[in-house]
Amino acid sequence: MGKIIAIANQKGGVGKTTTAINLSASMAALEYKSLVIDADPQANSTSGLGLNPKEIRKSIYDCMIAQEDIESVIVPTNFEYLDILPSHIDLVGAEVEMINIDQREERMKNTLAKVKDKYDFIFIDCSPSLGLVTVNALTAADSVLIPVQCEYFALEGLGKLLNTIKIIQSRLNTKLEIEGILLTMYDVRLRLSNQVVEEVQTHFKDMVFKNVIPRNIRLSESPSFGMPTIAHDAESKGAISFLNLAQEILEKNGMVR
Repeated sequence: MGKIIAIANQKGGVGKTTTAINLSASMAALEYKSLVIDADPQANSTSGLGLNPKEIRKSIYDCMIAQEDIESVIVPTNFEYLDILPSHIDLVGAEVEMINIDQREERMKNTLAKVKDKYDFIFIDCSPSLGLVTVNALTAADSVLIPVQCEYFALEGLGKLLNTIKIIQSRLNTKLEIEGILLTMYDVRLRLSNQVVEEVQTHFKDMVFKNVIPRNIRLSESPSFGMPTIAHDAESKGAISFLNLAQEILEKNGMVR
């Protein structure tokens, strides 16, 4: 039975896509079969794993709106053990198109039901909003991973997201758990980065992952090559930090082989 983890934060630029690409690739490198669901109309996970969004014929949009068979839309990546359900700019219209659909919050859950058992992990890269597609992702997920950047406004908006999660837990998905809060873009040289780490750890205690993702050139540039950092430079700090995070998640879930 695969575990579905939504990677969500309505704040943009906190490292959701970087996390989706590199965490899934790290799991794949450890030979855990992984699927990335690109639930963001910007399709950055799609391009970051080597696909051209303009050439995508069918995407998550077709699965959610036209109830296209998910298995015919999933695309293998160039990396063993790693597949992707790509996104397309059409997804922008999904919010409006789903308004009058029955059980509209469960479209993604129903879409994923068919393949859930075929993967060890399914990671959903959510868009930077708390709209209907993100609500669908949280309704479909077993847990949510929240990336938070080590910057001044780090905790701003986190309360709103946690509130949304509570509403979804009470109304749509009683089994939804918080996988953890992931600190990203950490710069050891900055006092502010260290203060944010301290503040988040004091505030959220065990909810915070021990592994922190640093600011790293290789992490920033690998999407332009259409590959995860582990394929671009396996010895970079960015690649190693995501491998360590993957290991931490496996241990936390009792899935270490």
